[in-house]
Amino acid sequence: MRSIAPMGHAGRTMAKRKRYLTATLPDGTVKTIGPTAMAFTHYWRIVAVLEDDRTDIFWGHAKSLAEARGKRTAAADAAKVRGWRSYAFEIVEVVATPA
Repeated sequence: MRSIAPMGHAGRTMAKRKRYLTATLPDGTVKTIGPTAMAFTHYWRIVAVLEDDRTDIFWGHAKSLAEARGKRTAAADAAKVRGWRSYAFEIVEVVATPA
């Protein structure tokens, strides 16, 4: 069975509304992406302390809390493989505002 997309004026497919997504982390860091039509709901961040005391930051967006929580296992594996001295893993919900 074929899916039919919603139609706008003159038979054109309606575009998804674009919006800005903003995440505010517990340390006050604010990360904004967009404009985007992606359905991201959460932002995740890994702050890794390397063997030479440098800090490396990895981040991304997820389409669900469950997807974001799944990154925690990947972070633990990365810490072992890359030899991180320590790391912090954080997840926050994003706030959407119209673009």
